[in-house]
Amino acid sequence: MLITGYRPQRLAVLLGVLLALAPAVSEATHSWGGYHWARTTYSFTLKVGNNMTSVDWITHLNQAANDWNSSASTPLLVSLVGGRSSKRTCSMVAGTTQVCNGKYGYNGWLGLASINITGGVHITQGTAKMNDSYFNLKTYNNPNERQHVVCQEVAHTFGLDHQSTDGSSQNSCMDYFSNTGVNAGSDQSTRPNDHDFEELGIIYSHQDSTTTLAAASGGASAAGVDISDDPLSWGTLVRQSANGRSSTYERENSNGSKTVTHVYWTQEAVQRCRSCDHRFESHSQP
Repeated sequence: MLITGYRPQRLAVLLGVLLALAPAVSEATHSWGGYHWARTTYSFTLKVGNNMTSVDWITHLNQAANDWNSSASTPLLVSLVGGRSSKRTCSMVAGTTQVCNGKYGYNGWLGLASINITGGVHITQGTAKMNDSYFNLKTYNNPNERQHVVCQEVAHTFGLDHQSTDGSSQNSCMDYFSNTGVNAGSDQSTRPNDHDFEELGIIYSHQDSTTTLAAASGGASAAGVDISDDPLSWGTLVRQSANGRSSTYERENSNGSKTVTHVYWTQEAVQRCRSCDHRFESHSQP
């Protein structure tokens, strides 16, 4: 389009107005602290150990793996393999993510993801846990809430953080929309969206000179880096969302590594005190 009759200054102002009115292009910005698996190639496969104890959870984990593998442009592919952890403790296995479910007790959390870090940013191993003590209750026991949580907890071990923690749906499993109550029948926020894959592309846009991924047989966990059932093992609270649903903890380990943990709290824990460190509260069966 040819624009005549305008001085350069007026033309610049007009172009600025036109650009301001143009649709905004969203960019993904939900890396978890820049943490990533070290690898020497752009595309790579992460082995995810299936320690699930029921057909229901296995189905949801399979769906999550398929969803994270659904983008042709993703640098990170998920390969589900046999679990190598105790289903109760869900111990880390070097170079892999181990996924577990269990009755971890009425301790206030629905899902918990932990990663071990070396060199400041490199993930060496991870775990994702789903708490059946709550998922067996009517409030949380529906397929959409289960799918939302397992999709999110596994992806935290990729190095992804939340797109949103205010409870709104970004139609991504990396938000904190709750598929419970009146939303129990909604499948919003149960799968990754384009911004999740965009962020993975950003996180893994470079290559490393070494790898922290498991060889074919996997490896043993480094001693003293696991997160136990004791919430004090999570370390220090470093961040909590404004609505109290999400907390991040860090612990420095004796071997020089760091263990970082994302905790997804129940609605009941949040209702009592949004700003509290919920692990020090008294929790009982809702």
